[in-house]
Amino acid sequence: MTQSPAVDGMLDVRADRLARVHALADGSTFTELGSQARHHVHAFDMQRKRPPGDGVVTGTARVDNRPVALFAQDPTALGGSLGEIHAGKIARILDHAARARTPVVGLLDSGGARIQEGVAALDGYGEIFRRNVAMSGRVPQISVVLGPCAGGAVYSPALTDIVIMQRHRAHMFVTGPRVVKAVTYEDVSLADLGGADIHATTSGVAHFVADDDQDAMDLTRRVLSYLPSSCWHSPPAAPPADALPMPEIPGDHRQPYDVRGVIRGIADADSFTELHAAFARNIVVGFARVDGQSVGIIANQPLVLAGCLDIAASEKGARFVRMCDAFGLPLVTLVDVPGFLPGTGQEAGGIIRKGAKLLYAYAEASVPRVTVVLRKAFGGAYIVMNSKSLGADAAFSWPGAELAVMGAEGAVDVIYRRDITADPDRRDEFIDRYREEAMAPHIPAERLSIDEVITPAETRGVVAATLRSLEGALQLGFRHDNLPQ
Repeated sequence: MTQSPAVDGMLDVRADRLARVHALADGSTFTELGSQARHHVHAFDMQRKRPPGDGVVTGTARVDNRPVALFAQDPTALGGSLGEIHAGKIARILDHAARARTPVVGLLDSGGARIQEGVAALDGYGEIFRRNVAMSGRVPQISVVLGPCAGGAVYSPALTDIVIMQRHRAHMFVTGPRVVKAVTYEDVSLADLGGADIHATTSGVAHFVADDDQDAMDLTRRVLSYLPSSCWHSPPAAPPADALPMPEIPGDHRQPYDVRGVIRGIADADSFTELHAAFARNIVVGFARVDGQSVGIIANQPLVLAGCLDIAASEKGARFVRMCDAFGLPLVTLVDVPGFLPGTGQEAGGIIRKGAKLLYAYAEASVPRVTVVLRKAFGGAYIVMNSKSLGADAAFSWPGAELAVMGAEGAVDVIYRRDITADPDRRDEFIDRYREEAMAPHIPAERLSIDEVITPAETRGVVAATLRSLEGALQLGFRHDNLPQ
């Protein structure tokens, strides 16, 4: 039987609408739900525009042979705008994910709230937000922003665990360029106000930036490969792989190096996936595998701000620690930190309150936690970076690593202030004495602030063995939500 051109056209449009979904789903595993749903609004002649599906595709699929709930906004139907039925479809697929205990992936590309529906559209967003919060920490929620996401719509991605933005088309902002110009007289482009690069480098909203739609789907698959289907499931495992060789790092504690080389010397080859790579770069966070087991890795980055903790790094680290703990990923912490970043800007900006978020996240975490001090750990930052006193299951240090209240140079200026004033030439002598009496590596080992001094070459094996010994410590089930930081 030959189909009419009109029917063929409808099938072509439907294929376009489903293309993004099929790019993520395994083969033909996508099952659509609510394809014939339509709005019932007559105001503003809306009865003339009632596309089936109401601007959003919803359903279930398998990704890497695991069940996933999906919704994809369709900008070709009513601009992908959100009305009552559109929101109801999303709410239903979120309820399905919560009941089935499966991850949910949202592909966002929408003109925002459907103005013609008034408060009903706003209430629709509220229904979605309420479910995002109720599901937080229970099932992984991933937002893939492929186009516009403005106004109240931005808060759903902000409530989810992972945000991926397409570099060229995606933008997110609470108020658009026209409103900004009307209120502040500032001319600003979509990209400069809320483009992917801004949210990846400055605001910290985006965890990843994808080059195109297919790259976004590939990143989504990669993220899902580390996360369990829910907090009631174990994280997925993969075949073990050898790590890259451990790099040599400078013996001079003030000389920078890229800590990502150390991470790759511990993690299985090609398994490290960094989150927030361009935001708060003085701390590195990411998913990896150690002997095939999914883990979360947090590391100070000496290349940026000497690895000091500041406001942005504290909040970045805290949310990552909470996400890993919520979904049962053991935490591996690599420490090389001189302290918290000093300055009036940090103090006035709330470094006490915001630094406490990272401290709280670690102290609350119940997943297996292993720490390795690479070169130094000073002051409050030593405590905050998963110290034994904060509850780390095991803490190790490399030979020559220093743990103290502060660096030797600063310490002698306090302890020996009068002696140095009287004889400045003795300052180096006092520095050596402080290092010997207060910072020698054997001191924290003797008092069990660390469990063992290990060589760099031993690190991967020791971390892997420690995680294996802690397999029974992981208790599946709901621990806490993943509150936005």
